[in-house]
Amino acid sequence: MTDDDLLQTPLNALHAELGARMVPFAGYAMPVQYPMGVLQEHLWTRAKAGLFDVSHMGQVLLRPRSGDVADAARALEALVPVDLMSLAPGRQRYALFTNAAGGIEDDLMVVNRGDDLFVVVNAACKAADIAHMQQHLSEACDVVALPERALLALQGPAAEAVLEALVPGVAGMRFMDVGVFEGSHGALWISRSGYTGEDGFEISALAAQAEALARALLAHPDVAPIGLGARDSLRLEAGLCLYGADLDATTSPVEASLTWALQKARRPGGARAGGYPGADRIGRELAEGPARLRVGLLPEGRAPMRAGTALFAVEAGGSAIGHVTSGGFGPSLNRPVAMGYVAADDAAPGTPLWGEVRGKRLPVAVVPMPFQPTTYKR
Repeated sequence: MTDDDLLQTPLNALHAELGARMVPFAGYAMPVQYPMGVLQEHLWTRAKAGLFDVSHMGQVLLRPRSGDVADAARALEALVPVDLMSLAPGRQRYALFTNAAGGIEDDLMVVNRGDDLFVVVNAACKAADIAHMQQHLSEACDVVALPERALLALQGPAAEAVLEALVPGVAGMRFMDVGVFEGSHGALWISRSGYTGEDGFEISALAAQAEALARALLAHPDVAPIGLGARDSLRLEAGLCLYGADLDATTSPVEASLTWALQKARRPGGARAGGYPGADRIGRELAEGPARLRVGLLPEGRAPMRAGTALFAVEAGGSAIGHVTSGGFGPSLNRPVAMGYVAADDAAPGTPLWGEVRGKRLPVAVVPMPFQPTTYKR
């Protein structure tokens, strides 16, 4: 794919004006960093507020044909191992599309807006996800893609004060609350959430209003534009998965240490157990444990262990017992951090392992996640 083939978000011209270095990502031209640089962008977000363009994500409405949002929730539950029937209006929940083998096809967010469900899916998967929903949900719902909407994320400890000054009322929201706010930038669909581990908001706006909204936010001295590079290091420190790296179509939610996302009602013995793709495998792994688990990893020294690094239980000899799926330097911790999959017997926190970097095995310890404490407003 050439640069001419890449799609552009509504903020493309603003990125150029701000001096962003653009790279191809999920079929879009996206800013990987600005002149501040990835490390300083990361630290700025942890200290103040970072503004991210995430308009490449897929935004979809599920409108129940019956007019009852419970019917949309019931239909969507047939595709995810998550309790959506209990999701209250004005609330959001993390979910997973699973396949017949119990693997993860994508991770997504689902919002109950009272009259319909609002779904946000990953950019690289959105065409397949929308087709999947159209195939399986069309009897119960109108599946409406929303290419006319942009998506911004404002993350960091100053996010609340900055956004409240522009959109009065958001300060009263708690983590995973969602609301519609009317103002000078049109109807904004705002959730108190994000993917950095920091308190913050995701803001869905009409594409025509997105640049003016972004400029209004960037006018505040505590807000800086942040690219994909720092977004990746922030989510890694927070122990959050990246689809296509830490999650894929062969990985189950139990292996991925995402059992917190599988509510009691959908587990074996629950009120609405099973009924979704791969339920047999996932139920079995919940009961018996999986063969491998996603874990946090702290390499010793200063050398990062990148994705693909083989992991061993011993310093010499033996076969690999796992591999790194995400790894790099954690600016907040001033040291390398990583996550990956290891055999379940080697997954206990404190277990010493060895990662093979450029032909040499270096020590790395299994540790709990997140690496950086989260600051969500509960």
